[in-house]
Amino acid sequence: MSELRKKPKKSLLHYAPYLMGAFVALLLVHDIFGTHGYLAMRQKRQEIQRISRELEKVNKENLELQQDVQDLKSDPETIRKIAREEYGLAGPNEKIIKLPVPKPAAAPVENPVAKP
Repeated sequence: MSELRKKPKKSLLHYAPYLMGAFVALLLVHDIFGTHGYLAMRQKRQEIQRISRELEKVNKENLELQQDVQDLKSDPETIRKIAREEYGLAGPNEKIIKLPVPKPAAAPVENPVAKP
């Protein structure tokens, strides 16, 4: 009877390296392709870099707009420029001359006669 009990233990020990190898392979696959694996983390890093560049661009635009607001509040020359260009206003002793917008030139019509 003791021989029968030894055989299951022997066969279980026989498969232990294979089971361990399969377990390690499964962990590697999970570490690479899993939810928090290498590929997912690489994608998140790229997304963070893209969003950081976008944030930097928006912050730069925000600073420019803040400077424009400050100029509109305090710089008389900027106020005059906006009044002239956007609203067509003139200062004292100035006259505004508006030229008609030129019409685009028509495309030349080709001669329907066949060329030799």
